[in-house]
Amino acid sequence: MSLRVMSPAMLSAWSQTLVRAMSTQGGSGGKNIGFVGLGNMGANMASNLIKAGHKLHVYDISKPACEGLAAKGATVYAKTSELAKNSDFVITMLPNNAIVDASYDEMTADGVNKDTIFIDSSTISPELVKSLQKKISGKGARFIDAPVSGGVPGAEQATLTFMVGGTEAEYQAVKAVLECMGKRITHCGVYGMGQAAKLCNNMMLAISMIGVSEAMNLAVRQGLDANVFAEIINSSTGRCWASEIYNPVPGVCPTAPANRDYAGGFSTALITKDLGLASGVANSSNSPIPLGSLAHKVYQSLCEKGLGNKDFSVVYDLMKKEKFGI
Repeated sequence: MSLRVMSPAMLSAWSQTLVRAMSTQGGSGGKNIGFVGLGNMGANMASNLIKAGHKLHVYDISKPACEGLAAKGATVYAKTSELAKNSDFVITMLPNNAIVDASYDEMTADGVNKDTIFIDSSTISPELVKSLQKKISGKGARFIDAPVSGGVPGAEQATLTFMVGGTEAEYQAVKAVLECMGKRITHCGVYGMGQAAKLCNNMMLAISMIGVSEAMNLAVRQGLDANVFAEIINSSTGRCWASEIYNPVPGVCPTAPANRDYAGGFSTALITKDLGLASGVANSSNSPIPLGSLAHKVYQSLCEKGLGNKDFSVVYDLMKKEKFGI
């Protein structure tokens, strides 16, 4: 039927239907989404899902974190098993292998809905991904790995990169949801390949942060102004995310943790954990990582100095002190 022969009432109804259809593109279709882990990254990611029109079901061991999401419209759960049963998708964003493994055991102990897709965005080992996928699929549901890159700024601004491991069909099934939290959703291959990409990326991130910290400290000690040198780096071949977006020198990047005494952000303990995972993967694949291993030792030393809860850019603060050592 052409628009010319539509009555005004029919035309109005058709237009409203078209608008509703367009409004659901990009994942804003009001899905029930469970989110477990409301830390610096998870809380912002969950908030963006709410902004996109989804119904959020959340869990975290931190009461204030849950209250923050409840104030935005999320439903808080005392048990992750109940959360999962009420969710079309469940996203987990947790600190390490042990917590992720235990969380999925608890969440799926009483069974799962066969239509639920579990998405783990933590940084864990590819081996654990494969184990969890086998466990969840054995219960009748689906599981994929989809770790992220972009840090807290990316989580806040919904500009994260997601690295997805799973089948093409599973990738297509979750893409619209992930697009509510990120701008680049990449299918990396089979289960565990998302984590493989993430571990390599985070190893490079740690190396580059140490390199930027060394160079900035050396420049400042020679008398160069930190902001002037940062401008030079960021318009030259030394430019990288650690220098431009997350510079470790206070006063250079207004939103960087360096301006908050290295509070918040991506903790030294977590980058150390990721470097340990990268070392394990390097060992199993017989891959040399001399700079990755050295970066691991540097960050281990920071943890030993009691700086595990500080943002990983705190490595600059230690370097500027004469007695810094590996």
